[in-house]
Amino acid sequence: MHIRFLLILCFTVLQALPIQAQQMLPLNEKSYIDSLNRSIKTQVSDSLKADAQYLLADYWRVRDTIKGRYYLQQAKKYSGNSPYLNAEYFFYEGQFYTTRNKEKAAASYKKAQIALAKFNTKAALVLQASAWYNYAIMSKDKEGYPFVMKILTEKTIPLAQRSGNKERLAHYYSQFGTILMYNAKFEEAEDYNQKAIDLLEKDFPRSSTLLLAYIGAATNLIYANKKDVARKMLDGAKAILAPYPESVNYAFYELTECQYAISKANFEAALKSADRGIALARKNNQAQMLQMLYFRKYEAFMHQKRYLEARKLLMDLLQEGTITKDANNSKTIYAELMKINELIGDKDAAYQWLKKYSTLSDSLSGVRLQETVSALEAKYRNVESEKEIGTLQTEKAEQALAASTNRKYSWLLGGICCLLLIIALFSYSYSLNNKKLIRQKEINHKQEIQKREHEEQLKIAKAMLEGEETERERIAKDLHDGLGGMLAGVKINFSGWASKNLTEEKRNDFDKITQQLDRSVGELRSVARNLMPESLLKFGLETALKDLCEFYMDDRLTIDLQTYNIQPGIPLAVQLNLYRIVQELLSNSIKHGKSTNILLQCSQSDDTFFITVEDNGIGFRWEDIRDKKGMGMHNVRNRVEYLKGKLEINSQPGEGTTINIELHTHGNA
Repeated sequence: MHIRFLLILCFTVLQALPIQAQQMLPLNEKSYIDSLNRSIKTQVSDSLKADAQYLLADYWRVRDTIKGRYYLQQAKKYSGNSPYLNAEYFFYEGQFYTTRNKEKAAASYKKAQIALAKFNTKAALVLQASAWYNYAIMSKDKEGYPFVMKILTEKTIPLAQRSGNKERLAHYYSQFGTILMYNAKFEEAEDYNQKAIDLLEKDFPRSSTLLLAYIGAATNLIYANKKDVARKMLDGAKAILAPYPESVNYAFYELTECQYAISKANFEAALKSADRGIALARKNNQAQMLQMLYFRKYEAFMHQKRYLEARKLLMDLLQEGTITKDANNSKTIYAELMKINELIGDKDAAYQWLKKYSTLSDSLSGVRLQETVSALEAKYRNVESEKEIGTLQTEKAEQALAASTNRKYSWLLGGICCLLLIIALFSYSYSLNNKKLIRQKEINHKQEIQKREHEEQLKIAKAMLEGEETERERIAKDLHDGLGGMLAGVKINFSGWASKNLTEEKRNDFDKITQQLDRSVGELRSVARNLMPESLLKFGLETALKDLCEFYMDDRLTIDLQTYNIQPGIPLAVQLNLYRIVQELLSNSIKHGKSTNILLQCSQSDDTFFITVEDNGIGFRWEDIRDKKGMGMHNVRNRVEYLKGKLEINSQPGEGTTINIELHTHGNA
């Protein structure tokens, strides 16, 4: 049987296997898939989810197209705007199309190369090396094997070396050995295979990469007629595969075992290996591997002279069509069918296959003839062109002198034009820059005016707030010391008078007057406390806030005060402002919000003070009150701005109100 045919069919499968193995699947595939699915469910980061989805898309692309496409689309969604993850998408899109549309796959790999070239991480270099190699494999039919070898030596292997990934580097050494084997350079192939194995046995002794290197090396050694060494390679592969009987790589191993058995004339063992491999290839949807195993089975049948069974296998290969996509493969199979029908004694069938073989040969020869004719035509045109060039050169010499003179004038004129252009550009640039400078000065001037206006507003606000507090303090003192003292004196005098002159008949009226007087004193003290909280001056902000909440609480209202880390060193003026802000917010919540439950949180972090008020009141639309000039919220805004703070209000009708305030305790202390 023709060795060229064997090698073509062998490489049809071998060239697909490395591409599918670029992901470097672990041998325990179930555990690997479970781990990726777990990662998608548990990871919080979208980038980690995207990576897991890409790997699942690569795993399922051959086994289940629908799953492969689904995971690829999910990965794209989770990639978002990440440049690196979107570069990965182009690579895995190429992976998805490798067995379906080589042109689309090549285009995706090309995009991946460009996108990944912007990154210099180890992972990016590894993926870039894979993109180059896969692009070369997809372009093989157009560019030929020299192109694949050039990409391997000039792009893929250097990138793998830069990445520092020894496993991936060894993988590409093995692939280079496979290409050399296809070109019948068995000795050179053996060197590269051994180079790969030496690297892998040292650092990756149980990896799928070493498994594939063993199998590729064994195939080459069988063709090189070094069967004893090939046996050692196969034994090494079997030892790695033994714990994983469901591995997708088992079919490849059985294919090589079949080839080895045929080389040793052990045809029954070859058929058993082929049948085991066929069952596994069908299970894992490995179409190319399945066809290769069928051909090995055909080869064993031929050696055993089981011609009818051998013919049926070849017919099945033709019907399936994977191998015969290459016209040269079809031509070789036609020749085999012609030969086998002749051996069976079916002369008519042999003649028909001879005709098909001749027609296809003529067609291929016609293509080659057309290429030869095109080459000769191009050569003829070149000769004619040389004659015309000779004639033109004479005319050219005559025109050279005139052209030289014209050139001098042109250079002079061009120089003058360039000078004028430079002057014009300089003038335009100067004018443009001058306009920009004037515009920038105007902007700076406006900003300075706005800054001064803002500073003036702050000064006015500060003066108003300080004046307000001073007036509050004066009125509170007058009420407490003046009117309060007078009312207390009235009550004492009134009680003294009553003890001497009050009769039992008038006791009820006297008690009513006394209660009215007590309520007036209590109301007076309440007003004085609101004007200037005495507990704030004596005990500080935290105690004053607790007293304020207790003052507002009754049977219909609950206030939950939560304080944290309030420092005693806050300037008194700032404490007063903070107290007034909380007082105003509580008053608004009770008076306007009709609240029955209020949460008040006050906390401090360094120089920043946080206030949060959350109630269950009737709520409101911020748009309805934003432009209103009510003193309550107006004062709150002024105090917040005075302390260089931020005010945030969240409210909807019927949903209560939440107010968040952030202030600086030394903002304008």
